[in-house]
Amino acid sequence: MQIADLLGRWRAAGATPVHEQRLLRAWAAGLPLDAHARAGHRQLPRALRAALPEFEDALAAMARVHSRHAGSDGERLLVALADGRSVESVLLPRGGLCVSTQVGCAVGCSFCMTGRGGLERQLGSAEIVAQVALARRLRAVTKVVLMGMGEPAHNLDAVLAAIELLGTAGGIGHKSLVFSTVGDLRAFERLPLARVRPALALSLHTTKAALRARLLPRAPPIAPAELVRRALDYADATGYALQVQWTLIEGVNDGGDEIDGLAAWLAGRRAVLNLIPFNPIDASPFRRPPWEQAAAMARALHRRGVLAKLRRSAAQEVDGACGQLRARRLAAAAG
Repeated sequence: MQIADLLGRWRAAGATPVHEQRLLRAWAAGLPLDAHARAGHRQLPRALRAALPEFEDALAAMARVHSRHAGSDGERLLVALADGRSVESVLLPRGGLCVSTQVGCAVGCSFCMTGRGGLERQLGSAEIVAQVALARRLRAVTKVVLMGMGEPAHNLDAVLAAIELLGTAGGIGHKSLVFSTVGDLRAFERLPLARVRPALALSLHTTKAALRARLLPRAPPIAPAELVRRALDYADATGYALQVQWTLIEGVNDGGDEIDGLAAWLAGRRAVLNLIPFNPIDASPFRRPPWEQAAAMARALHRRGVLAKLRRSAAQEVDGACGQLRARRLAAAAG
């Protein structure tokens, strides 16, 4: 479902633009739709008030908690959608939330469970916001990263509509909305023109074009250097640091040649490199590097002028890397 569909239903029940904004603010905050009326604002029209229970049920059905998987540094939510499919959201430390933009993913990253099953369908803009509303009923959310299941640039209209709502009625600071992409020219063209311009995260994973084509087999065939250049231009235009995502795989993308390439591109620039050790998945030939080895790479990058942060995947100890919870649910349903 799209946000425009919600607005159409509300208007048919007598909502004016003022009423729509009240309802959107309440929904995005995880509150009952009449929360602002209860707080002393003008009452909603009678027909709209009568329809609220139906609207509340429809909104709740868009995103329900199927299961929760807590770890020491985050909690993964398997979220059931109205059509019976599921996606994953992640409650991150310090008020962060990672949401999905698609059911599955078409990029097929070789180190990611989500990509193994391909793309099932796009999420509507309302379904993206519904993950935030759901999380806010569990705890405060002050930052949203669109970095869960799916490639946001492949669902650009819905993603930009969700970002606009979250950055306005949703009350989230624009630099605290993070659009993640493997690198798609459409994203670089449209993000600068958006009413709400989010921060950008680039899933890079290597500085070498041939290796990137193997790791991200269906990503656009754009040279890594060109991707970084475009992403840094956007970061400079917005004033928000570029986040470079790097799944760290032992013996694959943790060598000195990668450090040299990253230093040449990122040293002294408005960028943060997030080193995320690979989270093992079934039947994968890849290995997670020892923590000290990963830390040594981060230190080497620091010495070369790159702001590198070594991070742990949220809820890693519960085998909750992106796509794993959904894969287990599908396997259980099939078996």
